[in-house]
Amino acid sequence: MSDETSKAMSLEERTAEKEADVSASGEAPEPAGNQVLSKRQRKKLLKHQKWEEERELRKEKRKERKQQRRLDRPSDETGEGGATNSRKRLRRDASTSSLRLVVDCSFDELMMLKDIRKLHRQIQRCYAENRRAPHQVQFYLTSLGGQLQQNMDDHDQGWRNWKDITVKTEHYMEVVGKEELVYLTSDSPNVLEKLDPAKAYVIGGLVDHNHHKGLSFERAQELGIEHAQLPLSSFVKMNSRKVLAVNHVFEIILKYLEKGSWREAFFSVLPPRKGAVVLGEGGQAAQDSDSDASDHQAPDSTTDTTVPPGVNHVEASHASKEEEETQTLTYSTGASKKHEKNI
Repeated sequence: MSDETSKAMSLEERTAEKEADVSASGEAPEPAGNQVLSKRQRKKLLKHQKWEEERELRKEKRKERKQQRRLDRPSDETGEGGATNSRKRLRRDASTSSLRLVVDCSFDELMMLKDIRKLHRQIQRCYAENRRAPHQVQFYLTSLGGQLQQNMDDHDQGWRNWKDITVKTEHYMEVVGKEELVYLTSDSPNVLEKLDPAKAYVIGGLVDHNHHKGLSFERAQELGIEHAQLPLSSFVKMNSRKVLAVNHVFEIILKYLEKGSWREAFFSVLPPRKGAVVLGEGGQAAQDSDSDASDHQAPDSTTDTTVPPGVNHVEASHASKEEEETQTLTYSTGASKKHEKNI
């Protein structure tokens, strides 16, 4: 070893000993070499040293505050955190049903990427609603792979840590016994009057904008499994098709388990754009439904909003596009009556 190397090592050792002595005395360490620290620099060094020494103390204080907040939460029945705390208590008190809901993700190749993303959001909604529901179901995702799994990995990596859900790459026929399966499809002639806790109800994970009508019904028939539709027509009159999103079907079943009523379940979940109207006992829409719908129609500034007596407002609001372009509104009463306005 050369003399220069030994001198450098001895210098470093002496510097380290000086810093240790100064730290023990509570003073700022002296810099190596001939550099002299200013008063401000010494204060900064002392402040940083104190901060490092109190690191563990601050950590302990944070733990104590967190534990105290946890102890205070159950007693906070009202106030700002009341809603959040009640939701957490509700989740703790939730009961898990033996009923199984299966989202069939085997339609991956039939959807474009934008529809895959929509399906991903619907699955997220199903998971969130089931977690906070007072009567949870056993949630299954089957045939997961392809674009859907890739999208979930890219935009929601936390899905792999989801609780209270069973995720399978296999087809649902390999996960659940054939005799226990019931495929929910609006094309089925069978109406589901009540839920059987021993069954597993399959929801088709397909967002296709009516490009593949009746596909899930055809697959259920091909596989020879039971199929049924929700009793929507018995309680609700809709302006659109009875095809519902995955999360809507999921939420309706959760609401039915909670309320015990299909009517309450439907009107708690169905979005306003579906135009749902309550049906009476005779299968007819409620008498006030037409007037209620007309009350929510915004008047058109380019047309005459004065409607003759006895006119059906709902029928007037559904005039064809061709009649709107010519500013001719046709109202259907006991006899045909036409009201024209020229621009």
